[in-house]
Amino acid sequence: MNTSRVYKNKHRAATVAIALAGALLCAAAARADGPAWSYQGADGPAHWGTLAPGYATCELGKNQSPVDIRSTVSAALPKLRIKYPQAAKTVVNNGHGVQADFPPGNVLTLDDTQFQMQQVYFHAPSEHRIKGKVYPLEAHFVHADKHGNLAVVAVLFQLGRANPGVTRLWAQMPAEPGQPAALKATVRPSALMPVSLHYYRYNGSLTTPPCTEGVRWLVLSKPLSVSQAQVDAFKKVMHQPNDRPVQPLNGRVILH
Repeated sequence: MNTSRVYKNKHRAATVAIALAGALLCAAAARADGPAWSYQGADGPAHWGTLAPGYATCELGKNQSPVDIRSTVSAALPKLRIKYPQAAKTVVNNGHGVQADFPPGNVLTLDDTQFQMQQVYFHAPSEHRIKGKVYPLEAHFVHADKHGNLAVVAVLFQLGRANPGVTRLWAQMPAEPGQPAALKATVRPSALMPVSLHYYRYNGSLTTPPCTEGVRWLVLSKPLSVSQAQVDAFKKVMHQPNDRPVQPLNGRVILH
């Protein structure tokens, strides 16, 4: 047996799985892939499930995201194990949001599994709520394991002082949808995350079509600060809110 070839094939399969997971997230948010959808009107969130057969989960799914975090169950959750040495490589406006993409090397270890962080995607206002409170901005750190399973760390932002990481990223935020642009400024994940990593955990879905379920959600309870000017700059580029309304829990438990 050619062990070198077996290793290469396994490595290639894992790489393909992660790439497919990333493609799923990008395709969900990309303007040109799949049927057109938006955050308003006849192709807005209330109609996503009927726009295409592949989007049916948006309407029929029972474990959808985002949610309003109200009642929680104390579970003594373990500390988040993250190692994020890599800075963002590119930034793109895909017409539905702004995302920064990262090279391999940023790892979240969860459930004894390593998840590679791929991108950070922004929504304004926030998609998740805590006891009904809506935040002006939310960031989703999207990760995938070698099988393509997804885990997302959500960071909420509250109004206050300007966030340095957001400042560096927004300096190159494309005003119009287009291709990814190489980042000149160094934007590390730590600049977009609070020091406290206390979190809520629940099982959910992508918050954009095709609303695929089976996503591990980790919503940090400590918000970061962002200025009104930074929020306004994002809104100016988006031209409309890019948040999906909160979804029913349907008996799901949120751990805290």
